[in-house]
Amino acid sequence: MSRLLRSARRTDAHPVADRELTAHSADGSRIHVEVHGREDAPAVVLAHGWTCSTLFWAAQIRDLAADHRVVVYDQRGHGRTPAGPVGTERLADDLEAVLRAALAPGEKAVVAGHSMGGMTIMAASRRPRFREHTAASLLCSTGAARLTAESLVVPMRPGPLRTRLTHLILGARAPLGPVTPLSRRILKYATMGPGSSPERVDACARIVHACPRTARVAWSHVLGELDLDEGVRALTVPTVVVAGTVDRLTPLVHAKRLALDLPHCVELVELAGMGHMTPVEAPEAVTGKIRELTGTYLTTKEEVA
Repeated sequence: MSRLLRSARRTDAHPVADRELTAHSADGSRIHVEVHGREDAPAVVLAHGWTCSTLFWAAQIRDLAADHRVVVYDQRGHGRTPAGPVGTERLADDLEAVLRAALAPGEKAVVAGHSMGGMTIMAASRRPRFREHTAASLLCSTGAARLTAESLVVPMRPGPLRTRLTHLILGARAPLGPVTPLSRRILKYATMGPGSSPERVDACARIVHACPRTARVAWSHVLGELDLDEGVRALTVPTVVVAGTVDRLTPLVHAKRLALDLPHCVELVELAGMGHMTPVEAPEAVTGKIRELTGTYLTTKEEVA
């Protein structure tokens, strides 16, 4: 039975990579990279968000790998990538390293990022290697600045107290422990829409709870001080912005601001009733937008020949 058939029959299983790579970042950090699909297919690079891993993109990999080359990687401190120094410049360094390791010189890809993955794209927007390899991008459930000030996780009026409480909650050092019914309810409230299925809530909970506490805390401080407005203005490739209308972590105001500030925003997609975990909550919609970008902005090797 083929790898794709096995993945299709077990929709809860993470697809098996056709190839695994180790990318070496600017500071020597090792980045775990997986490649799914044919080597001669149009390339898509997916960057996951805070507390997640390559597992987060399972639905996109299963769909796209049939006719794309899908590159996914674990951000430092997440999944199979060891921890290291943190910061937005590190995010950009790591993405450049992945592009260098997984793509041929001058080869273009559609680069998509969810949450911190979208921030990675903004941080890398001025980098030469990013510009060399990126034909178009997708920013999914993300923002460039003022994350804790505009978060709706704490049900209070906006102000310094709410911002401070949000900082404390997102940067809490307490271990998450095993997934329990209570932790699922908390995660669903904070990160997902009210209509999310128990299966999808459980999938997200297992991924988030697997994130090491040290990485979760370290990156929470980076996100709390985020200021990537200049990176947004430097992101000149065609870009689609996707957001859930009930996202509490990065509310819709962030997506609307991105759509206004981006030099070439192709479309703002508002997913009704969806929260922050849009690639898991609405996989068909997110994957469909990636397909539209590859179909419009990527040229296959056969077409070049």
